[in-house]
Amino acid sequence: MQSSCDVTVRRIPGAVVLELRGELNAAATDLLLPTYREAVRDGNPQSVLLDFAQVDYINSTGIALVVGVLAQARAEGRTIVACGLSEHYREIFAITRLSDFMQMFGDVDAALVDISRA
Repeated sequence: MQSSCDVTVRRIPGAVVLELRGELNAAATDLLLPTYREAVRDGNPQSVLLDFAQVDYINSTGIALVVGVLAQARAEGRTIVACGLSEHYREIFAITRLSDFMQMFGDVDAALVDISRA
């Protein structure tokens, strides 16, 4: 299955931003966690920002992928922050209790301001 998801990694002091695009579904399985692992390998960032601003669709498998990244980060002592989620997906994150384990911000800039204060 060809992925309709793409991830761009952007490094900033103390954090890494994973800019997600497209659809988070089964096709993204071989992309998201390996990209996360590669992104945190260099520089040992304390925070990882998942930018959902360009994500069109997230299904249950996509939610499970986010949970996998969250679990990996928590095991490593990293903070996961989400931004750019539509109101619909903010509600989904609340229903699934993902929002209990990661802060959510409207955009990257707001998230980066918060990360820089930590």
